[in-house]
Amino acid sequence: MVEAAILVIFPFAMVFAATSDLLSMTIQNRVPIILIVSFMVIAPLTGMAWDVYGMHFVAAVTVLAATFALFATGTMGGGDAKLMAATALWLGWNLELVQYLVTLSLFGGMLTMLILHYRGSFVARVYTERFEFMRRLAKKGEGVPYGIALGFAGLLAFPSSPLGLWVIDRLAHS
Repeated sequence: MVEAAILVIFPFAMVFAATSDLLSMTIQNRVPIILIVSFMVIAPLTGMAWDVYGMHFVAAVTVLAATFALFATGTMGGGDAKLMAATALWLGWNLELVQYLVTLSLFGGMLTMLILHYRGSFVARVYTERFEFMRRLAKKGEGVPYGIALGFAGLLAFPSSPLGLWVIDRLAHS
């Protein structure tokens, strides 16, 4: 049962956040809340050592502090900051967190470049009338739905995270 929860909650939250940010330019507060509460309940059920459990919270608080500074300067959205911190909680204070941060930076940069190109393209002028989210993406001065990069990077880092490895080990030995 714990394995199923781990394999469903985190990936679903990442996909939901990415899709929600693409379509509405918002990441709903319930996504990081679900990630935080579910981690708090599930991680101890895996037998995670308390010191490791605590370091997961250190990772989340550290990422939240850094992203709050970015939010305060207007360079990052609040939903992005909260999602990054909740994702860091699931990944822990380890190389997977570094992998996540590097990957989201690369994907976020590529996403930004694609959207800027889209905003100046003929395609944007022709197809933006069909869908509201495409009109929003085409507007100059609008933000970038960075949740797409956050979700994708989270999905890539998760299998090698402590909870991801725990699930893989349990499924391999059952």
